[in-house]
Amino acid sequence: MALVPIILSGGAGTRLWPLSRETAPKPFMPLPGDGANGDTLLARAFLRAAALPDLAGLVTITNRDYYFHTKDAYASAGAPLPSQVAYLLEPFGRNTGPAIVLGALYAEDTFGPDATLLILPADHLIRDTKAFESAVSLATTLAGEGWLVTFGVAPTSPETGYGYLELGEALAVSDTFRARRFIEKPPLADASRYVADGQHAWNSGMFCFGAATVIAACAQHSPAMLAAVRSVWEALRAQRGNAMLEIDRTLFEAVPEISFDVAVMEKAARVAVVRGGFDWSDVGSWRAFADLTPADANGNRGDGEHIAIATRNTYVHARDRIVATVGVDGLFIVETPDAVLVAHRDHLQRVKDVVSELKARGHEAYRIHKTVLRPWGAYTVLQEGLGFTIKRIEVKPGAALSLQLHHRRSEHWVVVGGEARVVNGERSYTLRPNESTFIPVETRHRLENAGTEPLLMIEVQCGDYLGEDDIVRFDDKYGRVAR
Repeated sequence: MALVPIILSGGAGTRLWPLSRETAPKPFMPLPGDGANGDTLLARAFLRAAALPDLAGLVTITNRDYYFHTKDAYASAGAPLPSQVAYLLEPFGRNTGPAIVLGALYAEDTFGPDATLLILPADHLIRDTKAFESAVSLATTLAGEGWLVTFGVAPTSPETGYGYLELGEALAVSDTFRARRFIEKPPLADASRYVADGQHAWNSGMFCFGAATVIAACAQHSPAMLAAVRSVWEALRAQRGNAMLEIDRTLFEAVPEISFDVAVMEKAARVAVVRGGFDWSDVGSWRAFADLTPADANGNRGDGEHIAIATRNTYVHARDRIVATVGVDGLFIVETPDAVLVAHRDHLQRVKDVVSELKARGHEAYRIHKTVLRPWGAYTVLQEGLGFTIKRIEVKPGAALSLQLHHRRSEHWVVVGGEARVVNGERSYTLRPNESTFIPVETRHRLENAGTEPLLMIEVQCGDYLGEDDIVRFDDKYGRVAR
């Protein structure tokens, strides 16, 4: 049996602002404890997939802007990639329905119609990987019999933010059932009953089925979506052989936005549920994120440096500064370099409203962090003022920024670590620590780290407009030149 995990990595994670932002959403958030060492939900999803037996390949479906960040997350996770790896890159999200069907069409073409697909959202946390692998084994058995399989998790609390599965008759395979009903985010009274009756499970959003099976089910229950996605795939086939396949924006705009449950699973007849014995969380709120850290005797939790005096039931995430709380109860405080969230525990679902307000005001804090990841490394905005911006730039060994120019700003570069190879107009030269250069307006330039250590540089931008969109790229090793 050829097993092909398909990792779905998208979504904004607006309930986890300010750690989760549009350019670095929930799958890339550092987890408490080892987050500084690259431990993220995406890395955990990759490790779960890579540990499974009989892997034929790995497919990741994500946004084009997350491609290099995703590759870095996999590279730092500590497990080898399968021999066959593909990234299907969306220009924008269209929900899980089109993404899964596109992955199935790719898998059918690449691995054959009998390939077994395992759909894994990138933003779930599962600690008991052995129990997860056992559940996958049950699911692949059912998938081989032609079932569309979803994974249910026994509810441990009456969560109103989760979908539920009502379990029907037991199947021959242990801990598996026919799916009787899909239930969207129930009221508290119903959720409490589901916890107690043993006939319901949380809907995890993970699936397993044969490539040909799911395509046939889509043809029966969502033919319009399948036709639109098939047009996208036919255009993508010309890129076969590449690890990175970029989806055509115009074709993708014609694809309906719909979840896979609504498009297929709720309509199909042969739907099975594997009731997993593993722990599971979609880490969809600050309460769930706080639960990843242990509580002290007063119910306080946190990550980073925190002083708590007469404080109870409070969570503090302190990233760059000491956070002190005095005489508070039931607060969630999240500190980042450019934004601080203070919310009462009873109103955490309204954090997404903060993001909406930031968007309405045109404030960049909904979209980007002070530190912004790039394929070549990262930059951090240190200070901004009228007519100037100061950045700290770090370039990875062997990486290079694009050959570019700016119409409305000049740049001063000072190297503080490593060695920079610079193209400045018609000149090429090397800068070492404590050496600097000036890039005039309208001058083609490039920065490259040809060494084996990170290149650290301070950049001072001056001009009447300093937006990131004031850039013309002429050459770029990461494919970011406009076509």
